[in-house]
Amino acid sequence: MKTKIIFFGNGPLADYALDVLKEEFEVVFHARTKEDLEVVKRLKTENPDFKGVLASFGVIIKQNLLDLFEPEGILNIHPSLLPKYRGSSPIETAILHGDKDFSVSIMKLVKAMDAGPVYYQLTLTPEKIDKNLIYKELAQAGAEWLVEHIDNLPTPIEQDNTKATFTAKFDKSMSELKPETKTADELLNEVHAFKDFPKSKHEFYGLDCIVLDAHVSDEPTDLSLKCADERYLVVDQIQPAGRKPMDAKSFLNGYRKIKN
Repeated sequence: MKTKIIFFGNGPLADYALDVLKEEFEVVFHARTKEDLEVVKRLKTENPDFKGVLASFGVIIKQNLLDLFEPEGILNIHPSLLPKYRGSSPIETAILHGDKDFSVSIMKLVKAMDAGPVYYQLTLTPEKIDKNLIYKELAQAGAEWLVEHIDNLPTPIEQDNTKATFTAKFDKSMSELKPETKTADELLNEVHAFKDFPKSKHEFYGLDCIVLDAHVSDEPTDLSLKCADERYLVVDQIQPAGRKPMDAKSFLNGYRKIKN
């Protein structure tokens, strides 16, 4: 008989994890909103054997509901090496900091943000820094561990709160690329980390543009930014305001002539 779980989650991390979990578990309910928590409370009260798994839920779960899932708790798939990068943007913050390794932790959900004891951790080194691929790899790794261990969990290890670091929500004030004050690598990290939101922006040939992809070079091109370290952020893919994304060559062919 399949283990029955209540799943909490929204967004890509949750979607990738759920793809794995639903192959092996019976997902009796998927909580997506605050209102769904009343359904969870009723289901868990009526069915004490139901287990809870969470990935990127974004809703505060009160203590009285957490207590229903004792002693193992609601199992949280969190994409960082806790206690590092607690909070809402662990993968994006890791990319912004130039990390090459990315981790997933399985922890017991507690009232304090991402502060619960940890059941399992794994670190991966993706070949390419693509946020969606990182989400997929970490979610799958965490979910696969749960498939193997959810009915026989090890004793969780308490986190060292003195080593905790915290992430913050990104906002639109962060989107403008500032090559005069940052290195080329720092700007490239911003392009990758902000690809979904708030998006990296700069003006080229009088047009407000979103920089979708780029690379670092020691030599300039017709579509590059000279940075504080004397190196260049070379734009590979760009999206002028109100237009579709295009490669650098197409942009230059279409807009450099207009400006000139």
